[in-house]
Amino acid sequence: MLAIRMQRNGRTHYPTYRIVVQEAQRHPLSGRVVAEVGNYNPQTKQLTLNKESVEKYLSNGAQPSSRVAFILKKNGVKLPKWYKEPTKKQAAAKHADKLRKNQPKEEAAPAEETPVEAPAEEAPAEAPAEPAEAPAEPEAPAEAPAEEAKE
Repeated sequence: MLAIRMQRNGRTHYPTYRIVVQEAQRHPLSGRVVAEVGNYNPQTKQLTLNKESVEKYLSNGAQPSSRVAFILKKNGVKLPKWYKEPTKKQAAAKHADKLRKNQPKEEAAPAEETPVEAPAEEAPAEAPAEPAEAPAEPEAPAEAPAEEAKE
């Protein structure tokens, strides 16, 4: 089976693509190409395409890649009826329950019904601070009376 796909070439950070027809089992960089049908430069959006040969290969059953099909459709090449456009992927949230839109709504009470809080009252300083007490005398160790009883 043949595939119409893009083959990257160009220099680092400046790709250009050749639109090629090659066997579907082969890797795009293998170099074994049936035909080169166009070029595409994504920076300038410049496309050169041999529409007659593309339509010939499509009518003989060559399967275009999704990106090539998009480019062909945009440039007026009629795709065969059997070609099915890939479905658009929708990324699902891993933890949908943690999303803000899925959190329960906080209901705010109306302003009329909320009671007005009284300002905090300070404790009056009526009694002066008590003088610090002298530390208690250390008690004799518990072993001392036991020694006195032995003598």
